Amino acid sequence: MKKLIKKQVLIPILALAVLVGASSFKSDFFEIAKQIEIFTTLFKELNMNYVDETNPAELMDSAIKNMLGELDPYTQFLNEQDVESYKINNSGEYSGIGALVRSYENKLVIVEPYQGYAADKAGLKAGDEIIKIGETLVADFDDNAGELLKGANNSSVEVTFLRQGATKTATITREGVEVDAVPFYDMIDAKTGYIVLSRFNRKASKQTKLAMQDLKGQGAERLVLDLRGNPGGLLSEAINVTNLFVPKGELIVTTKSKVKKFNQEYRTKNKPEDEEIPLVVLVNGKSASASEIVSGGLQDLDRAVIVGARSFGKGLVQRPLKLTYGTQLKVTISRYYTPSGRCIQSLDYWNRDEEGNAVRNTKFNEFTTRNGRKVWDGGGVMPDVTIESLKTNSLIEALEANNIVFDFATKYFYDHDFGSVADFYFSSTDYNAFKAYVEGQNFSYQTKTEKVLEETINSDDALLGSEVQEKYKDLLLAMNRGKITALDTFQKEIQKNLEDEIITRYFYRDGLYKYYLDHDDAILTAKELLADSNKYSSILN
Repeated sequence: MKKLIKKQVLIPILALAVLVGASSFKSDFFEIAKQIEIFTTLFKELNMNYVDETNPAELMDSAIKNMLGELDPYTQFLNEQDVESYKINNSGEYSGIGALVRSYENKLVIVEPYQGYAADKAGLKAGDEIIKIGETLVADFDDNAGELLKGANNSSVEVTFLRQGATKTATITREGVEVDAVPFYDMIDAKTGYIVLSRFNRKASKQTKLAMQDLKGQGAERLVLDLRGNPGGLLSEAINVTNLFVPKGELIVTTKSKVKKFNQEYRTKNKPEDEEIPLVVLVNGKSASASEIVSGGLQDLDRAVIVGARSFGKGLVQRPLKLTYGTQLKVTISRYYTPSGRCIQSLDYWNRDEEGNAVRNTKFNEFTTRNGRKVWDGGGVMPDVTIESLKTNSLIEALEANNIVFDFATKYFYDHDFGSVADFYFSSTDYNAFKAYVEGQNFSYQTKTEKVLEETINSDDALLGSEVQEKYKDLLLAMNRGKITALDTFQKEIQKNLEDEIITRYFYRDGLYKYYLDHDDAILTAKELLADSNKYSSILN
């Protein structure tokens, strides 16, 4: 009799749950349909009745971008050109001039010409400002002028550019460009191999595996995997790269979403390349997404020692969804969690401050690795061994954002000459020249503390009184003086960024990585750690 009563009660409860769920879905669907109808009507009436001529495409583009801007920066609308660029990034192959280019309103700046490719062969250098492509002025081109540099193999394009104030022209013959996931690998010493993994495109795991095999053939008994500056890429390749070092069937990452089909566990599927070789993984503040899946997973499984600085902190997963007319929506579908259960997402885009900026997580939850070591969520992957010169702060970020380091490196390149990377030396005199350059640029930046102080000074709160207000102003002046001193305080960190930028100008990426083998703090620390098996084991255990 009791079982019958339970069944009679259970059936209505289940029915009610289904009814509520269906009602909720219908309610959401009705609200979406309602808002679409309102927007469609508004858009039509606006374009038909506005006093001046409108551009429907530009209006819609602006509307979409502003709408998505309320979410996170990874949820993006991709037009046909964007879709093509997205495919190129994942495949690692395209046809063009072979250079990294930064776009401005009235110019394109060559950030880095790839060694041996079209732009390099045509003589273009980092810092060159392209102002004209063919007959088209960059300043007059409404869309991204960088698209004009792309084209079929063997087609030519003439560019007009500024170099150190002089106007020059060059004809570039476009060609196929292969973007390697592993641009460099070599031996650090007789027993230690070094692999740079710069991106997670479709070549990542294959090229990493081949590099491992080659290095082991040269005598490598331990390995350094460099993920510094790697912005991420394909989730599947992050799993495959991790699989090179851990057994088949190991849980690497879990994704959780409000859409059930996106809730998945990702496990390794293949036999590992080497699950015993001692491994150090290098990360910094520009190691993101797939880089954090690899470094976080290997850390949680106690398979590698993580060396460097805290990683970026991107714990979100995106998927491209096809729309009409060849466009796509790249949308954040889930959060991912490392084997220990932590999500390393650093910025909270769903709880913003008064100015609409995402709030950085300050409360971290503790988790444990397989061996019981403590790790934390919410702030990127924290290294097991910290390298001070890889740390960043508001000063360093501001120098980069304002292109101060980049522009100084351009000037330095034309004022100095080095025969080989072995001859390169950045002296104290050079650093003093950099400080003078910074002051000459009227460079300024505002710390969070300054911002709060200024808001307090400018408030109409009479409770503070004039004496307190004056002390606030004195404190602000002292902080400004401290900023100049900060160039000395953080010389080591800033000088590393300068050296990286300058060496690349003379000897390309290949020369920079060769320089690293003997001079980079993180690599030297990793080499020393791997050579001391007791210390290496003590960190992991």
